[in-house]
Amino acid sequence: MTYFSGTVCAVPTANKQKYRDHAAKAWTIFRKYGATRMIETWGADVPRGKLTDFYGAVQAKEDETIVFSWIEWPDKPTSDAAWEKMMSDPEMEKMFDMPFDGTRMIYGGFTPVYERGAHSGADYYQGFLLAVPEKNRQVYAEMADEGWQMFEKLGALGMIENWGDYVPHGKLTDFYRATKAEDGEMPLFSWVAWPDRATCDAAAKQMEADMADFDMSRMPFDGMRMMWAGFEPLFDSADMARAA
Repeated sequence: MTYFSGTVCAVPTANKQKYRDHAAKAWTIFRKYGATRMIETWGADVPRGKLTDFYGAVQAKEDETIVFSWIEWPDKPTSDAAWEKMMSDPEMEKMFDMPFDGTRMIYGGFTPVYERGAHSGADYYQGFLLAVPEKNRQVYAEMADEGWQMFEKLGALGMIENWGDYVPHGKLTDFYRATKAEDGEMPLFSWVAWPDRATCDAAAKQMEADMADFDMSRMPFDGMRMMWAGFEPLFDSADMARAA
């Protein structure tokens, strides 16, 4: 089963090109150890929240932009073996000179619990972080299917919901703190792929109108702690493959 390494970090806005170059170099290492794709997305519409938001998740500063990224692996064993081998790869030492503060980055390993469509051709992404009671895993997947039926009709290309599998606790930041996860809850790292921002924005307005009377108690998680934002592709390894 496909497996994802998901990360969120805050990058100095002035270092956008440096970060893109850093991602391209990192991809050569990940690919060597079996990764099938890597996508880095740059914050374009990142709202402030009352309880949680992406800025608080990584303690972002005023001059920083949120980056939402993932590495795709064919399965968890490949991912686990890759990370172990990379720790002793001399090329990894060169990657430690990062154009952002890595101590505030949050990361984890995730298994898809719901996936439809694809993100090929996407020029805009909505990224989501949330915490769901572990007992509600199946109910959440069923709710995701209802959501996808709406997204697809409004022009979405694909959607994937990823359940935390390996989510470490950090010293400064982590997915648990980001989502204010409670005992018995698991962080999720998810996204919806759109052909462009205009389609996404129009869909959001339509869904807001359609769900005006939606009963929030039906949700199998605390929606008040969910955060979402819009992101533009910054680096996609598939583009390198097509150019080769």
